[in-house]
Amino acid sequence: MTDQLINFWQHLPGTIKPYIFEIGSFQLRYYGLMYIVAFSIVYLLSLYRLKTENYAYSKTDVENYFVWAILGLMLGARFGYVLFYNFSYYLENPLEIILPFSFSGGFHFTGLSGMSYHGGLIGVILSTALFCRKYRIRFWEYVDFLIPSIPLGYTFGRIGNFINGELYGRVTEKPWGMYFPHDMTNHLRHPSQLYEAFFEGIVLFVFLWSIRKLRPFEGFYLSLYLIGYGLVRLLIELFREPDGHIGFFFNFITLGQILCLLMIFAGFGLYLFRKSRDV
Repeated sequence: MTDQLINFWQHLPGTIKPYIFEIGSFQLRYYGLMYIVAFSIVYLLSLYRLKTENYAYSKTDVENYFVWAILGLMLGARFGYVLFYNFSYYLENPLEIILPFSFSGGFHFTGLSGMSYHGGLIGVILSTALFCRKYRIRFWEYVDFLIPSIPLGYTFGRIGNFINGELYGRVTEKPWGMYFPHDMTNHLRHPSQLYEAFFEGIVLFVFLWSIRKLRPFEGFYLSLYLIGYGLVRLLIELFREPDGHIGFFFNFITLGQILCLLMIFAGFGLYLFRKSRDV
């Protein structure tokens, strides 16, 4: 029985279809649905905070903001992937940056394949700053209002990666390793997408949500989020397979870890800066 359960677990990714339905070469994938679920969760948690905590924002403020946030996330994540992970390819194929088609070896529908978390984060921060400026909302306070809800939504993005069978981990001999259908080496690999969904999503959410009513200074929660996510992702990158066309820098560190280190430093810098401004 135990061997059967282990075998089922290890081969689970190969049994999951990554799409809800397909028509010809077009597929409606669960990954896109996960984005909708993620934003819905953050939206509903934000409304809950409006009703139960002392914030002066209205439901309309939150609804208007999410239009900006979705646009900022999608553009930031896409352009972040282009700049950070595959700039040379998209320099030669610029139309593929914004069109869901591949022109290599013919004309194929691919969807917008390739999104960067760090690019999405930058995009959301910029869109939030523009939104707050337009509607005359205090930026740091508004960001801190949003931050505790965000990791739980992010969990579903990683579940989407798992369903897609992408961004899997490094080779392992552990029994909880999995075979991923897109891995041509056919090795057991760490299900690093699930590690990220749990630690970057659920654990970070529980921590930030449990202390959400503390308000030591504006920018406090953004700085904690940058540090917390950066540290967790930095460690999980030890189990995640780096992009094949990038590999390791200096034979030991991945691009994701470099970006997370920058994120951690930014978080500590923001903490010290905002705390000093509050004195």
